[in-house]
Amino acid sequence: MPDSEDARRSWELLLRQMLGEEGAREALEALEAGGFDPAGMAEATGLPMDPASLQAMMLQMQRLMATGGDDVVNWDLARDIARQTAHTGGDPSLTTAQASRAVSALQVADLWLDAATDLPPAGGGRSAWSRAQWVEGTMEVWKRLTSPVATSVADALAGVIAAQQADLPIQEGGGEMLRRLGGSVFGMQVGQAAGTLAREVFGTSDTGLPLVEGHGTALVVSNVAAYAEGLDAGPEEVLQLLAVREAAHARLYAHVPWLRPHILGLVEEYARGISIDVDRMEEAVRSIDVTDPDALRSALSGGVFAMEVSPEQAAALERLETALALVEGWVEDVAGRAVAPHLPHAVPLREMLRRRRAAGGPAEHVFATLVGLQLRPRKLREAAALWGSLVAAGGPEQRDALWEHPDLLPQADDLDDGAAFLARRRFAEESEAELDAALAEILGGEQPDGEQPPSS
Repeated sequence: MPDSEDARRSWELLLRQMLGEEGAREALEALEAGGFDPAGMAEATGLPMDPASLQAMMLQMQRLMATGGDDVVNWDLARDIARQTAHTGGDPSLTTAQASRAVSALQVADLWLDAATDLPPAGGGRSAWSRAQWVEGTMEVWKRLTSPVATSVADALAGVIAAQQADLPIQEGGGEMLRRLGGSVFGMQVGQAAGTLAREVFGTSDTGLPLVEGHGTALVVSNVAAYAEGLDAGPEEVLQLLAVREAAHARLYAHVPWLRPHILGLVEEYARGISIDVDRMEEAVRSIDVTDPDALRSALSGGVFAMEVSPEQAAALERLETALALVEGWVEDVAGRAVAPHLPHAVPLREMLRRRRAAGGPAEHVFATLVGLQLRPRKLREAAALWGSLVAAGGPEQRDALWEHPDLLPQADDLDDGAAFLARRRFAEESEAELDAALAEILGGEQPDGEQPPSS
């Protein structure tokens, strides 16, 4: 067992880091008055006794607690954890040839898409990314989507720990310290989640959400190559299909200016309504080892969100699911038309991608863990069929024109009855044409015999 005096010194240093000089002294005195055994507790928690190990632990705690400005989360730490996680299993640097093939595939994708949609190329750069580059490219959006939940988790954790330690003198500054601790632990979860996704995604738009700023396109080359292994289609064909889908997503988000803020806003609206299951958090906190940040993260990763969904959240979720289904359905229709003349395995490859998405996977788990959101666009096939019907009825122009305003888009019920939606569209167009003709005649159109109407 560690020497009692050494153990007391170690605990004093730890508490001083957390509570300050005066708070640490008072906390240690209160603990000892209650029968606290520094040596026994140090052995039970693994608190290091030697100065070097203790200093390393202190630096880790300082880094965990460090945040920038008013942020409750240490986003630098989240980014580092994301990069480390993305590198698990390797993240090889791209060769010049690999990067060239990916960029060339994105260039060809835009040429093929020109024949399938009137929306022009997204603009911006075309890139070949490593997994670490995907992390860097998406971190700002991760920050935006998870910040509301991070604040809720941090506040709840601070309250839980303060309630459990009410007899200890954790006073001035202690509550804010606990809040930052909770927020930083949640930030570690964000990093773990982003890094996990970086090992799975093909580009910037696999989740359906616009996870990058700007309007460029990118492919994560190592993930594309791993997916192509073992498929009947050759790797170049797989690469080209994924490039077309990536470029189609980018065109839509680039040239429908209201779409990106609309979808991200729905995720934020849902996240702001999240309530924390305090009972589950209390149970998790009982086993927390304050010397081990990973243990803190694991304790909260078991799930701390209440299962009950408010009416406002349910409405936001339905709108989000419908919007994602419409985005994915449009991409499915446009990409399918673009690749059909060029890729011999296009049909089976597209079906494999649909099944991969329908089965869920890392993206669904990540958003369920971070914002309590079951991110799976339902009715994707129905949405794709509806877009296809619009093309059959009036060409790509009629399909793409619906993105001009959110009020023009099909609603959730329309995806269940696409024929009725098309009938309403035809009726509205005919009525508008009749009205335009009547107005033209009233406002001075030519008479049937070619004479101008008499002046009044």
